[in-house]
Parts: sequence; structure tokens; C-alpha cells
Amino acid sequence: MRPIVSAELVNGVFGDPALYLDFRDERRALLFDIGDIGALLPKKILRLSDVFVSHAHMDHFAGLDRLVRVCLGRSAGLRLYGPPGFLARVEHKLAGYDWNLAERYPGDFTLLAHEVAPGGRVAMARFRSKASFACECMPEAQVRDGVLLDEPRFRVRVTLLDHGIPCLGFALEEKAHVNVWKNRLEELGLAVGPWLNELKRAIAENLPDDTAIRAWWRDRDGPHEHSMPLGELKARALSIVAGQKLCYITDIRYHAENEARAVALASGADVLFIESVFLSSEAAHAERKFHLTAEQAGRIARAARAKSVIAFHFSPRYEAREGELLAELEAARSSPRMSVSAERSTRVVPVVRR
Repeated sequence: MRPIVSAELVNGVFGDPALYLDFRDERRALLFDIGDIGALLPKKILRLSDVFVSHAHMDHFAGLDRLVRVCLGRSAGLRLYGPPGFLARVEHKLAGYDWNLAERYPGDFTLLAHEVAPGGRVAMARFRSKASFACECMPEAQVRDGVLLDEPRFRVRVTLLDHGIPCLGFALEEKAHVNVWKNRLEELGLAVGPWLNELKRAIAENLPDDTAIRAWWRDRDGPHEHSMPLGELKARALSIVAGQKLCYITDIRYHAENEARAVALASGADVLFIESVFLSSEAAHAERKFHLTAEQAGRIARAARAKSVIAFHFSPRYEAREGELLAELEAARSSPRMSVSAERSTRVVPVVRR
């Protein structure tokens, strides 16, 4: 299975948290947390459509200034998501600048901010460059079954966690992957072409099997067109497999409720990005800072049965000692209480520092 997104920790395991998710076959990307994003090239920033902010501590939110600076003048908008109090924080950051010249830019760059509250209520506000980024309230929405964003190819789930303040955890779930067998298409008298995107969209939208799919392409003999039921194409030319699940959890206290929420969000994740800030020998310090130790992160990963784990957000005190953190996390995940099959299906994936 080839995932539809590639994931990159923008600042490695010691820098500000920022996970860049680049869609391989379209000009689009997502970002989980927006600390220092100076390492992101403008062309990568301009691919962003959605930014998910766990909480508004500086190392998770300071990059909004650079994002707006790069995108100002563009017509495309950007959606932001954050925890309780998020709309006011976006408004205050934007109000820190004068925008009297912004109306001269050709595009009306717009931020649509979403604030996730307990119970799943989502307050929304719009900030437009041609309105000097004044806050414009929008109708509220509701998160159902944890789904914050639902699109044909993927969804993003959210859960509310505790970092001494409300903090959000996120999971990106790819929907079914559609693999096309070119040789089987040829047996049906069809050829590959842009129409396959429409076919995949029909499957993602779960259209009925009797839906007529228009296959069209052009070759040296000219244009061709053929219609075939969706169900027949699925049975004779396609392989449909489950998509990848990627989870992002950082800046949480270790207690029973937090652990339960994190495990539920990360359950069965193909890749779990989870903070591992301190060694267990400094668990008391971790508790004072409302962060996880590597051992605690390993326990969460084990309970969630995550297939692979990428530990990050290491304390700077462990520079050149990240191996100790990874070893502690792996030891917690490889408890004898795990079944042999589960133990063999999981692994820790180290991340190379920038």
C-alpha cells in the first residue's frame, strides 16, 4: 500500500513541533502544529490547506506570523483548528500588526479559524486580509464521532487532552486506497486516463454499484469513450485496501483519563507521532511540566497497538542522548504482556535530526 501522504517533522526531534503532511499526487499539504517553521520553504507553505494546532504555547503556535506573511496576497484561503480560546488568540496575533496596505494586494487571503470546545462544539470565525483581518463570526459547527474534517480521500479526528490547559490530539485516517490493474483495464478495452480520478472519487463517496462510470481517453487513433457500471469495474479491474492511519499526540500530562483518550485516538495507528520529552528517571519533573516520559509514551503506544512509533519533542537536555529515550520507549512497548504477533508487527522508527 502506498500512502497518499508523506510525513516530515519540520524541526526534527528536538526543535519546535511541526509535522508537515504532503499529499503525493496533488498540490496540497496539512500541518500539525505551527511552531518555528523557518525551515519550510515558501513553496511548501503555499501548499497548505489546513493547519491543526494542539495548543497555543509559543513553540506550537509562533509560526502563524510567517505563514500569513508568505500567503498574504494569495487568493486561496487557509483553515486553522485549535483548542478552547483559539479564536481570540488568532484575533490577537493578527491585531498586533497594521494592515492598511493589505487591501492593495490582489488576493483576499482568508483564514477560517475553528475552535474546538468540550462536547464537540466548534466555534468559527473568518479573518480576511481585505478587511484588515477583523474577526467575522461564522455559524457554529459540531464534531461528530470525533471527526473534525471529512473529505473524500481522508478524515481528521480530534480529541481533547490535558496539558494543564486544553490541548488537542489529532489522527489522520486515509480512506480506502484504490489500486488500478492496468492489464485488467486493457482486457476490458479501456485505457488509463484522467477519468480514473473520477472513478476513485465515486468509490470514496460510496456511490451505488450501478452508477455509470464514463471512461474516456485519447491516443493516436483519437478520442475514445466507454461507459461501465461502477460495480463491474470494482470487481474486474480494481483492488481496494484500507488506508493508512497517522496519529499526532504531544504535550499531555500522564494520568488515566489522558491515557484513555490518547489510546482511543491512536488505536490501530499505522504511525504514531508521540512526544517523549523526558526519561522516566525524571518523571517528577515531567509531571511538573505536564509532559510525558518516554516510558509513558511507550505505554500509550503499546495500549493503542500502534504499528510504528516516531518519538519527538525531546528535551534539549538529551542532545546526543536520544538513543536513551528511544530505548526506554521501546522497552515499554515490548512488555511481555504483549502477544508475540503484536510484538512482531510493531517497531520504533527513529527520526534523523536536521
